[in-house]
Amino acid sequence: MPAQPKGFNYDESKVPAYILPDPLTAEDGSPIDTVEKWETKRRPEILSLFETHVYGRRPAVPLDQKSVVTEESSDALGGKAHRKQVTLLFEGGSQPYGLRLLIYLPKGSSTPAPLFLGYNFNGNHSIHSDRNIHLSPSWMRKNSNGNREHRATSASRGASSYRWPVEKIIAKGYGIATAYYGDVEPDHAEGWKRGIRSFYTKDERGDPLEIEDWSAISVWAWGLSRIADYLESDPLINASQVALLGHSRLGKTALWAGANDPRFSIVISNNSGCGGAALSRRAFGETVKRINANFPHWFCRQFSTYDDNESALPVDQHQLIALMAPRPTYIASAVEDKWADPKGEFLSAKNASPVYSLYGLQGVQASVQPGPNTPVGDFIGYHIRDGKHDVTLYDWEQYLEFADRHFARH
Repeated sequence: MPAQPKGFNYDESKVPAYILPDPLTAEDGSPIDTVEKWETKRRPEILSLFETHVYGRRPAVPLDQKSVVTEESSDALGGKAHRKQVTLLFEGGSQPYGLRLLIYLPKGSSTPAPLFLGYNFNGNHSIHSDRNIHLSPSWMRKNSNGNREHRATSASRGASSYRWPVEKIIAKGYGIATAYYGDVEPDHAEGWKRGIRSFYTKDERGDPLEIEDWSAISVWAWGLSRIADYLESDPLINASQVALLGHSRLGKTALWAGANDPRFSIVISNNSGCGGAALSRRAFGETVKRINANFPHWFCRQFSTYDDNESALPVDQHQLIALMAPRPTYIASAVEDKWADPKGEFLSAKNASPVYSLYGLQGVQASVQPGPNTPVGDFIGYHIRDGKHDVTLYDWEQYLEFADRHFARH
């Protein structure tokens, strides 16, 4: 598929007129002018609207989650890191489900390490050439990067390492944890048959949960929360300083996971576009109709009722970012990634900022989108960099600096 498919709007003059729903006006029309009103009234309203109209519900927390350390070395990466591979098991249905977690931590740290957490697209073995990383046995989304017949091969080792500067992250004093999102549910329309949705039948409130009531994004976000459960149990990890990062569809997932789970103390969206950080009402680049047609499993059934009808949505994506408040959040775009609507991503960050002001915190103060490679913002960070839809070293440098600042690490 071309990076910028033809037949879609890339002209700012053709963006339809729209009015954004106000994150600081309650559904009954009353103003939200205090933190208490936000946290007890408006925030739950917005979270429920996203749950009902966009991402769907989440399943119950498993009562019998287990973790098994399958490999560990205190002398990884040439003696620079501590490596641990852990399988999280969710049992209670027709079969056990394993989410395989790869962790690298700075070696020799006297205190628990802060951590970057993110899903990968092609298996843990794809993020680094370290041959001790277990080769993923799961179904793979596409036959590329060394995969064959939707299965990983040794040729796929390190294929995505350019997106994961592990040594740089370790050198800065951070750990990194990653898991393959397809372990939770394979990324295709019938992936639910082999994923978590095939046997969880109740949501977090105990209400019946049908397949159409939730979505793959909710499944993947739920899996990130289960990783957070494990991180809290590991004495080598500072679970109060976990920065959650996601790119593209996994950026959408990171935002929804962060909205639901306050344990992610920083949330980072990299080129997440439609259904992620970009405003739906702009109908610029990828639209609600296009994303529902091509990826019907990503969102709940109700979201398709807004195809070519974005103005009827009771929420828009600036409100999703606002749900992170007061936690620091970073939104990143790329100049050549018009499909993801960089301006729409910036406007989401800017229009979420009034909620941060309730807490006395600054979000994005810039009145217009900054030029390339010029980060702006405080508790909401934003940049647009040169280049295409991807995760680059420049992106990581901004995220590391952002974490240094907000985790008070200098």
